[in-house]
Parts: sequence; C-alpha cells; structure tokens
Amino acid sequence: MSVSTSVSARRLAATALAAGALVGAVALPATAADSARPHRQAVEISGVQHDAPGRDDNAPRSLNREWVDITNRTREAVNLSGWTLADNAGHTYTFRHYRLDGRATVRVHTGRGHDTRLDLFQDRHREILDNRAGTVTLRNDHRRIVSEFTWGRHRGGRH
Repeated sequence: MSVSTSVSARRLAATALAAGALVGAVALPATAADSARPHRQAVEISGVQHDAPGRDDNAPRSLNREWVDITNRTREAVNLSGWTLADNAGHTYTFRHYRLDGRATVRVHTGRGHDTRLDLFQDRHREILDNRAGTVTLRNDHRRIVSEFTWGRHRGGRH
C-alpha cells in the first residue's frame, strides 16, 4: 500500500466521521426539544363557558350560553360514543352516536336544541356549571380520564 493511498483512506475516514458527528449534533437538539414539549391530548376540553353572559334565569337562551368545547387535535375522526362529560357536582352527559372529525371542535350546551355536527345539547332545564369554581372531566368509553378543565378556587386551596 502506498503512502498516498494510506493518506487518502485516512482523509476519507476522517470526512465520514466528521459528517456523522455533524448529523448527530444536529439531531440531538431536535430530540431534546421534542421531549421538552408538553404532552397534548388527542381529544381535550378546549374551553368552558361556566358563567353564561346575562342573567342566570334558566331561560333556554341562558342555558345554551353555558357550554363546554371538546376539540380533536388529530387528523383522524374519533368516535365519542359512550364517552362522558361530567362536572364536580355529578351532572353527567353521555355522548351517543357521535364522531368528532379530525381537527374539529364540538360545543356541548347545557340547554335544549337540535344536535348538529358542531353543537350538541344536554337538554337540561337548569344551569349546572358553578360560576365561581368547578371542574369538568371528559372520560372515554373505558371510563379513563381523557381531559379535565378547572376554573376558580376550590376547597383546600386548589386552583
């Protein structure tokens, strides 16, 4: 083996090692950044209107201004049939025959109305969400908590 072949082989090896180190250095920060991101649920409670604007008079208009938004963050539709939405006072709404499209939100109103793709109605005659403090919990059809949303100050100092 000649000296020039040996030098060329070493240069080639050094170049390959340098390229590998560069790829590794670029990939590490991306991986570290990914693990630092907070985990987002695929389906989550994305908003709550617990204190309906106007008077709390249990009129149909007032009842439908109290709502919970459920958002599907994935691209795929999710079957919510059998899932439940409950508040900390024990009021529970069960989803029946409903598929939430990918990247879509459905608003679940307290009052009465005709269900659509974007709006569902619990058909209640009284407001159920506490204006000062409360929690709503979304559970899947296996009764596992999927998402919770809390507002106000709770007993024991929790927020």
